[in-house]
Amino acid sequence: MKRFVLLPIVLGFTSVGFAQQPKPKKVPEPPEGVEVARDLEYAVHDGVSLKLDLYRPEKRESGAALPVVVWVHGGGWLNGSKDRCPASWLATEGFAVASIDYRLTDIAQWPAQIDDCYAAVRWLRENSEPYDLDPEHIGAWGSSAGGHLVALMGTRTYPGEEKTSSRVQAVCDWFGPSELLSMPPNVVSEKRTLEQVSQSNGAKLLGTTVRDVPEKARDASALDQVSAGDAPFLIMHGSADPGVPLEQSRKLHEKLLSASVPSTFHIVEGAGHGGKEFQTDEVKAQVLEFFRQYLMPRK
Repeated sequence: MKRFVLLPIVLGFTSVGFAQQPKPKKVPEPPEGVEVARDLEYAVHDGVSLKLDLYRPEKRESGAALPVVVWVHGGGWLNGSKDRCPASWLATEGFAVASIDYRLTDIAQWPAQIDDCYAAVRWLRENSEPYDLDPEHIGAWGSSAGGHLVALMGTRTYPGEEKTSSRVQAVCDWFGPSELLSMPPNVVSEKRTLEQVSQSNGAKLLGTTVRDVPEKARDASALDQVSAGDAPFLIMHGSADPGVPLEQSRKLHEKLLSASVPSTFHIVEGAGHGGKEFQTDEVKAQVLEFFRQYLMPRK
């Protein structure tokens, strides 16, 4: 029997943004039967060394290329680490999993975060041969702020020229905000003053409030980036999410379908912003089947 290890995902969301995620004191061990190469440098941006951890099955067919899933952590774009990788269990199912760090908002604002995600995908493609990776089948999975970023990896086109493509072939988005202009912490209302909004995580991401830079906010919103030919999506969201409204995922799902992009939307009943409801066998099976469908084509 294969043993799955799912690390807890509880990513709170307060009136000003996502709750802080303290970096774990001890790096978790990989699942049984999985090897990990840690701290592989995939880019240096503005003097910051960016690293990833690469999980692969210990036993694999010689010369066989592994499809890759990039795990992007949450934490409100201001906390979190590659060290905790709830997706590492996929390596027991024949995938490679790359858990990446990216620049947080204490040192860089948008679009630094998505640029780092693009760079990680390019590095994986350019280094596919020595690590036995399949450069044609790379997916992305993330939760909360990580869900926001992977949704953009599947929709937003890199604005410059690329020698190596940063596009992904499948996206699993767990409760990520898809439209920054309508996210409650970013909007002045009876419940939120302008001062509170200016301290929101959305404002920290963009460098100012969304109403000051609406075009920048749209550039950072997957809902505004959807077009025909985007990567297939699996979107999962808790029915009782207190931070990221369920409507954020519903609207993205509907927009993808309207552009003829394959999308599956699963509401996790009773779940909040992460938690044990996302760690069930049913949820794992849906994620596994999705990535198998799009990253493991039948020969």
